Amino acid sequence: MNNLSVEHLTGIKDLTKNDIELIFKTADSFKDVINRPIKKVPSLRDITIANLFFENSTRTRLSFELAEKRLSADVINFSAANSSVKKGETLIDTVNNILAMKVDLVVMRHPNPGAAKFLSERIDAKVVNAGDGTHEHPTQALLDAYSIREQLGPDFKGKKVVIVGDIRHSRVALSNIYCLQKLGAEVMVCGPTTLIPKHIEELGVLVEHDLKKALAWCDVANMLRIQLERQDIQFFPSLREYSMLFGLTKEILDSLDKKIVVMHPGPINRGVEISSDVADSDQSIILQQVENGVAIRMAVIYLLAAQISR
Repeated sequence: MNNLSVEHLTGIKDLTKNDIELIFKTADSFKDVINRPIKKVPSLRDITIANLFFENSTRTRLSFELAEKRLSADVINFSAANSSVKKGETLIDTVNNILAMKVDLVVMRHPNPGAAKFLSERIDAKVVNAGDGTHEHPTQALLDAYSIREQLGPDFKGKKVVIVGDIRHSRVALSNIYCLQKLGAEVMVCGPTTLIPKHIEELGVLVEHDLKKALAWCDVANMLRIQLERQDIQFFPSLREYSMLFGLTKEILDSLDKKIVVMHPGPINRGVEISSDVADSDQSIILQQVENGVAIRMAVIYLLAAQISR
């Protein structure tokens, strides 16, 4: 099968295992491209893509922009901070004005959960969700799983992944849970009781509040940052206390009787959820995740653009 079963990428929940494996296979080819001396292919030379970011972003926006340019697409960048949204223009009006410029595909980050899905049902262009509030961040989950596949092989069955930190506010956690489970991995979440959603076990994940026990169980630890910008109340006494209980240090890593893979979706709060010597260690694949992000986003955009009727 060489086609995605979906017309938009609004969330991992909508993808099949075949979709995920097709994205990985396509990303393999593009990874070869971005490691060549000439890093561009003319695949999307006649496609126009708009990046609409209604929330601040550096890494994700740059990664998407680079992916689009590597595919030779025409790129329009839109930042809500400098736009008519500040004057009261609605999301649909903003997007329709951009589509009037004959845009084929929209990559959108928005603070409201469900915004990408809402948009995909109302506009005549492909939509890629680059993060919608605390809901999903599908391309991050895909690049995380792709990075694990590189380290541990293509068969996820029996692989154990713990996601540590602010699960309550993390769209990365939810997308990762969906993605890893579809591929056959076992998933555990770990963090303070206040940062673990009440009914998360219903998703089929294990819950652990002791970091050392979680690390002894897992093959891969994905360390999430504390999302202070999404917290309207205080969920733990202090960052120092959080770090003492849930921060991953070299001492903890070295005390394990096996080598585990350490990941982080970024941006890193060094000294809070992860120490610098762990982030920069040979067990960390944080920089590989960044590189893989470009290949995965190239694959997603390429596969969705292939469905556009010219």
